[in-house]
Amino acid sequence: MSKYLVADPPLPPNDGPRRFPQPSSGGGGTPRGRWKTIAAVVAGLLLILIGVGFGSIAYKMVVERKPWSTSLGEVVFHVPSPQTVFGKDRIYVMMLGIDYDYTNTDQPYSGNARSDTIMVAGLDFPTKSAKLVSVLRDSDAMVAGHEAKINEAYSLGGVKLADQAIGNFLGMPASANGRYFDRYIVIKINALKDFVNAIGGIDVPVTETMNYDDTWGHLHIHFKPGLVHMNGEEAQGYARFRHDACSDPCRTKRQQQVIHIVMQKLKADKFNDLTHIAQLISVFDRDVSTNLTNDEIKSLAWSFKDANIADLSHADTIGYVDTKDTADGQVVIPDETQKTKLVAGLLGAYGNVAPPPTNAIAAVKPATVHVAVENGSGISGLATTLAAKLRKLGYVVDSVGNADAFTYDTTQIRPASKVPYVGERLRSDLGLAGATIADATDATPGPHAVVTVIVGRDFAQAQATAAPTSSTAPAH
Repeated sequence: MSKYLVADPPLPPNDGPRRFPQPSSGGGGTPRGRWKTIAAVVAGLLLILIGVGFGSIAYKMVVERKPWSTSLGEVVFHVPSPQTVFGKDRIYVMMLGIDYDYTNTDQPYSGNARSDTIMVAGLDFPTKSAKLVSVLRDSDAMVAGHEAKINEAYSLGGVKLADQAIGNFLGMPASANGRYFDRYIVIKINALKDFVNAIGGIDVPVTETMNYDDTWGHLHIHFKPGLVHMNGEEAQGYARFRHDACSDPCRTKRQQQVIHIVMQKLKADKFNDLTHIAQLISVFDRDVSTNLTNDEIKSLAWSFKDANIADLSHADTIGYVDTKDTADGQVVIPDETQKTKLVAGLLGAYGNVAPPPTNAIAAVKPATVHVAVENGSGISGLATTLAAKLRKLGYVVDSVGNADAFTYDTTQIRPASKVPYVGERLRSDLGLAGATIADATDATPGPHAVVTVIVGRDFAQAQATAAPTSSTAPAH
């Protein structure tokens, strides 16, 4: 996994030379509007998409007092596929983060809350991939028959009206029951703060000086450029900050950045730190509302356990081309061309559906490809075996080590540099037609390609003789 995945700062959208005034924060420019915050969708993404099944295992260990081996067996060997659970190959999930208000006695409450964070996820089971689209909360939309900010829908009619307004806004096809989304996840305002505190804080690369105070809104943001270790309150403030050149779009980028950092840390910790697991379960129960059942969550978690974090935490945001005033306040007019393209991608084919040309794959020279091999299989020596095979084929193996977890069924090929078809060449040479090729993590130029290969159990099955399984942490 390239370090640039986590370190990439949020960037302003490429809207060309035109710059428009930014919409207000939901209060029509009033003091209330300045403090209204976003609640990150981190909870749903963490425990559903990248849960690796260990949430269910840890729950059995912590709550039901069952040993590791028993808990693992009950979870792993009794998890039906998502296709079986949902009865389809793909589902669409609406994810909302709601704001809150203060009483006259300075107590927070979420009555009539708006959805300050709006994201839509498509989860495709055959390809084990996901696509996410973010909607700016001030986007112009039809809500209950009148023109308004799209985030007003949840305030007026809860999940049902939000489903209708967001589905119509995107042009999604409605199901037989009139709903646009198969499932929903609603995250309360403190979810991000509580999750970050539950995992002991996160390290965030801050790229600009941030100074903002709103005592009435309990918001105090003071950061300087550099790598900053943040507790929950600080991370939430960082995600709330909108007082820079591009306002809400950059705040959306920061939200996605924080989601990715939290997910990266949890996967690196392998979800097996029981000190944090009990707290994470408590946060999920307290701060998240969803119509996903426990069996559905377990099935999704296990199915997506090998997914690339970069894919699961990246969301494309629908931008805007102008603003205008309505009875509901200032709204942003969405970029319809971009919206059409993103929704087409959300509804269309996932994964690499068209095989690359054979001559293009052959044009990749192994001697120009530098590979880091990581053992994710749990089988001792398997990474060394794969590395030896690559060296014989002419690849440059820079390192051999262990992956972030030993739970990979499928080998992962993760290019860091955008060299065309380097992943396909590696997959072909390894003889692993089912290996997953992630999108390149950055566009770093250079004379050679850099790729990480996480060895899964499928490579052992492809060998004439499998290496013996170790009861301890696998050797390289």
